[in-house]
Amino acid sequence: MTPLAVLAAGAAAAAYLYGTDPHQPGHLLPQCPFRLLTGLLCPACGGTRMVYDLMHGHYAAAWLDNRLLLLASPLALGLLGRWTWEGLRGRRWQPEIGRWGQAAILVTAVAWTIARNVVG
Repeated sequence: MTPLAVLAAGAAAAAYLYGTDPHQPGHLLPQCPFRLLTGLLCPACGGTRMVYDLMHGHYAAAWLDNRLLLLASPLALGLLGRWTWEGLRGRRWQPEIGRWGQAAILVTAVAWTIARNVVG
């Protein structure tokens, strides 16, 4: 049941985003709390614009919105697909990330945050 609810919520969000340009002001899309507090880009900033650009076939713009998130998207979609597949078959699936994997994710996120705010 949970995978279907997540897919339905994702489909509804995608439908709304398809018709709402996040590059323009005056929409109901949430602001990044990290950016509101610090003025800096977080590792996920630009993700909404990236998805919008991908849905409209603007691949170069999606690349400029958030390169790291774009490169990580196939992995995230694969994990979502596996979780959905197992959930629909009545199985509970939770991928386990070891300490080294967690450290790699954290170091990558911090390095990306620094790179996109300093190097720009």
